[in-house]
Amino acid sequence: MEPTVSGVGVIDKAAAILVAVEHSPASLGELVNRTGQSRPTTHRLATALEVHGLLRRTPEGRYALGPRLVTLGHVAADHWPLAEVASEALARLRDATGESAQLYVRHGDSRICLASLESPHGLRTIVATGAVLPLDQGSGGRVLAGEESKHGWIESVAEREAGVASVSAPVVDARGVTVAAVSVSGPIERLSPTPDSMLGAAVVAAAKEVAAAAGLI
Repeated sequence: MEPTVSGVGVIDKAAAILVAVEHSPASLGELVNRTGQSRPTTHRLATALEVHGLLRRTPEGRYALGPRLVTLGHVAADHWPLAEVASEALARLRDATGESAQLYVRHGDSRICLASLESPHGLRTIVATGAVLPLDQGSGGRVLAGEESKHGWIESVAEREAGVASVSAPVVDARGVTVAAVSVSGPIERLSPTPDSMLGAAVVAAAKEVAAAAGLI
């Protein structure tokens, strides 16, 4: 991240550190390499972020996203209207399929999980509300990235995480613009290597239900 993204250098540099551990913890040296910032600056900002609970240390001493971000993520999601209006549709989708259901929105080059309901099965997919995930891995990301499917849904098998399959459909407004993605995910052994045949229609129906509840169509 460039230090002049917002015009407030210290904020940009602190944000770069948080983004640097978005997908995996990092040592101080790795933070320096990932951000391109000097070691003294990186250490100073990482220490301050840790004090505020935005970073934490793993048992191995590496930097990881902190517990305060979990709370902030939940609060942000709770105050996002789309998450609230989607709750009933997601619950019906989870109950109908028996698998975990999620709602994602795009944020820059990533996607954010606004709502997540877990499957009742002991073996299930768990995506935390507020989790930031890549666009280029997983069906939900690919939907938000604009990938099209003539069936109305996109499937992924072991793309973002080994052993996990998912099916996602876009939530579109009256202009046909994708504003969110509804997903169902679970273990491949239960969903099969072709999960779209089992879940596609249900996910598309839930996405349309979310759009209607949000007044998008």
